[in-house]
Amino acid sequence: MTVPKAESDAADRRSLHERIAADLRDDIMTGELAPGSHLPSTAQLKDRFDSSNATVQKAVQLLKEEGLVVGRAGAAVTVREHRQRTVRPAALMGPTAPGETYRWLTEAAKHGEHARSAILDVSESRPPADVRAVFGLSENGTALLRSQILLVDDEPAELVHSYYPLDIARGTALMDRRRIKGGTPALLAELGYPPLLSSDRVSARIPTQDQYQALRLTSSMPVLRTLRVVRSNHDRLVEVTVMIKAGHLYELQYEFGTG
Repeated sequence: MTVPKAESDAADRRSLHERIAADLRDDIMTGELAPGSHLPSTAQLKDRFDSSNATVQKAVQLLKEEGLVVGRAGAAVTVREHRQRTVRPAALMGPTAPGETYRWLTEAAKHGEHARSAILDVSESRPPADVRAVFGLSENGTALLRSQILLVDDEPAELVHSYYPLDIARGTALMDRRRIKGGTPALLAELGYPPLLSSDRVSARIPTQDQYQALRLTSSMPVLRTLRVVRSNHDRLVEVTVMIKAGHLYELQYEFGTG
């Protein structure tokens, strides 16, 4: 097979240790290197990647910093229990029943994890351009921002920036700097705007400085950015949320019917 010139000229310009780490990371995340197994020895990795001891060690150090492997110099390096979490957005949508906890807390508990959230900001704010476009706001238009960080086992898991139309939010608990009983879907339903239809746009991006610090990332691994648009009766726009997750810790699972 002849490789098109444009493809053959597209060299991987990352440093060798980053390329080695990328290949090993993929082996771990696909299960080729199972939890509890050892990474190939330094000698084996040197042969596989035609590299030096020092380069292999730099690659392994990246994986250690990401929490994918554990071990010390001179000893076997072990693959940690896979920390990638599968998120099913459909399972988290809709209001909870009275007295029930948030759906994402319930999902975390199913996997033996302790989840909690911390509110970062509640204020009238100018949303980013793509959110303004969804709302149809002018360049200086504002919406209510409710920003929080979700933690699982005290590790930052996700940044959530939710925006609400001011005509819906004003005078309601959405304006209060506290968690909302039953979550915002329950409150929106009480206000007469039940969330009925959600659409997601998911992209992978290099984290911003704020995202890097808030999620305590250790390398320039991509983050998953989800732009979620929520509508109610009569196609009424009630919420636009931007969610940022560490790309190497999460995968999104969507299910589709064929009818």
